[in-house]
Amino acid sequence: MRIAVLVKQVPDTSSDRRFEDLRLVRGEDDVLNEGDEHAVEAAADLVRTHGGEVIAVSMGPEDASDALIRALALGADSAYLLSDPKLEGADVTVSARALAALLTVLADEEPFDLIIAGMAAADSMTSMLPAALAAALGLPLVSQARELTVDVEHSRLSASRSVDGVDESLEAPFPAVISVSDQLNEPRFPGFKDLKAARMKPLVRAELDDIAECDPSGVLSSVLASGLDAMPLRLESIEEHQRGGSGEVFPDTGDGGKRLAEFIEEKLK
Repeated sequence: MRIAVLVKQVPDTSSDRRFEDLRLVRGEDDVLNEGDEHAVEAAADLVRTHGGEVIAVSMGPEDASDALIRALALGADSAYLLSDPKLEGADVTVSARALAALLTVLADEEPFDLIIAGMAAADSMTSMLPAALAAALGLPLVSQARELTVDVEHSRLSASRSVDGVDESLEAPFPAVISVSDQLNEPRFPGFKDLKAARMKPLVRAELDDIAECDPSGVLSSVLASGLDAMPLRLESIEEHQRGGSGEVFPDTGDGGKRLAEFIEEKLK
């Protein structure tokens, strides 16, 4: 099997965040997205069982290579980082198109059977990228899988998931995009030998110029021409608002909830 795993470097949840020049500075301590560890583990487990290779793929700044090295230590065989200043501030649509173009280039060497992603990224929690990527590639999507089995002989996968309290069983042919939940497995903790070996595995960097021609929608060509100005969503201004009034404190002596409700009700009259 040939499996691509999408990984992302995200800020440590305890890091400080701030705006500078209409850009969000997300902190200095970045880590591999926790949900993506489950995706790497799932891919590595399938390859251990059926043979093949796992390729970790990411889009981000140059230091996002740290997340890819972590993915290599967790079991990926090689890694690709798409890094270009023109992609700074990319939303889900542009990110999906860029990753789809990179995966298309890599698939020219040998097609992928599966593309696996985590359920959500800790910095945005939209869970939208796997669906946007599947749409960009024209592939079936199986999302939030908590159990996953593959039939390599017939090039099909089976998965189960729970959505809004309803258990579902899904099947899809290869190639397909899958997002996995944190219930699927327990990612291993890499040892010193794994971390050392990860530094010796291939990690290739690509730029927008290398892949833009593989996006027939033209989205990436627009970004290549105009950079951040071509992004569908842009932060135009930041205004700081100060809360007016001194406020009122309700000490909770057993009836705080009731007094607060009465206060709100009075203000809404």
